[in-house]
Amino acid sequence: MRVRAVSALASGAAVLAVLSLPTAAQAQPLPNAAGRLQGLAVQPNVRLGNAEFSNGVVNGGKDIVIGTTARKTFKVTYDVYDANGVVLSQAFLWQGTDSSDVDTITGALEANDTADCTASTTSTGHYSCEATFTVDPKRDLAGNGVAGTWKLILGVYDFYANVSTDDDVTRTLIKRASKLTADASPEPVKKGRTITVKGKLTRANWDTGTYQGYKGQSAKLQFRKKGSSVYTTVKTVTSSTGGALTATTVAKDDGYYRFVYAGTKATQAAKTAGDFVDVR
Repeated sequence: MRVRAVSALASGAAVLAVLSLPTAAQAQPLPNAAGRLQGLAVQPNVRLGNAEFSNGVVNGGKDIVIGTTARKTFKVTYDVYDANGVVLSQAFLWQGTDSSDVDTITGALEANDTADCTASTTSTGHYSCEATFTVDPKRDLAGNGVAGTWKLILGVYDFYANVSTDDDVTRTLIKRASKLTADASPEPVKKGRTITVKGKLTRANWDTGTYQGYKGQSAKLQFRKKGSSVYTTVKTVTSSTGGALTATTVAKDDGYYRFVYAGTKATQAAKTAGDFVDVR
């Protein structure tokens, strides 16, 4: 059995009356999603269920990287066990300290629709669920400050209108996209001379909708000798004003130079393609 819209079930009308959540909604920015998140976490006059949530995975276990304009779509999967069955399940991502207090929620995203839950054919009361999120950086993210750790909150209603929620099933990182460049010169160069590698580190600014230089970040200059598949670190440099990177080294062998940035909890890691230098 597949479960999506409440109205598709015999008991759907009664549950929908209690629910106060629509069966389809796009991801919402604050304050709308935050208020609806609060409504899911605290339902007065509703009997509490005892559903159990497990195996929550956001975006296949990968960080969610968002740029300045393109929408990001990803899946959330999880399992539910409820002896009374699952009529409807909803997923949110949220950021803050208390999911029941809208004033403490700094970010909230709602799945595009109610989750698609499939009952196990071998184990009564067990369901596998999937929800899809689509995030628009221009509409759904309340500024650069929300980059970092987000929590998955899940809610479910059973056939007796009991509600169960878990506001920290798993966690994920929503990161600002980054860009990195590298250009080695001169090309070609005499052996023993100095090679200068310049680059630039930028990251998405959700407040302005542009990529801006990222100052004060460490990046590794790496070298791969021609004919080899392995890069080794030559030195580490720090980005300056506008995200500028500059590193020098001595020309010894033909090969490729690149910059590598490890990233942070709030910013995507990045590395450049290798820039070939012919040493003569």
